[in-house]
Amino acid sequence: MSGPDAAHRRPEGVDDATVEALGKLSEALEAAEVARGHLYAFHRLSGTTDLTLGDAVDLLRDAGHGELADRIETELVGRNVIPGRWTFQIVEAYDDGYYATFKELERQAREELAEGRRHLYEAEMKEDRRTHGRPGHEATPDEL
Repeated sequence: MSGPDAAHRRPEGVDDATVEALGKLSEALEAAEVARGHLYAFHRLSGTTDLTLGDAVDLLRDAGHGELADRIETELVGRNVIPGRWTFQIVEAYDDGYYATFKELERQAREELAEGRRHLYEAEMKEDRRTHGRPGHEATPDEL
């Protein structure tokens, strides 16, 4: 049978409005995933910044600029990026709070409304937009 695989077919009795709402919820989760990726990038870049700053302090000291090196070291190296927090603490707070809650509620919505199936909206969009029977437009990898 051509079309979405069983995991991406709308369960019996699920209406268009529900599929659309779950699609929008999934779209919002995808945006949160991107935000999380940027947060991790911020975490990595901030760590690199601090380590590189430490190298700069050493080089300034070696070049005879001890007073400036000392000031940078005491005022900036190891400093919190926001009051009371390094970036790992920001990442953990996001992951354990907002992100975990979002993932759980999105999963619960899919379980309650669509037997846990993911990406129904996208699967139906693919089915609508693809050219049936055309190479490169297969419904699933099994049709290759």
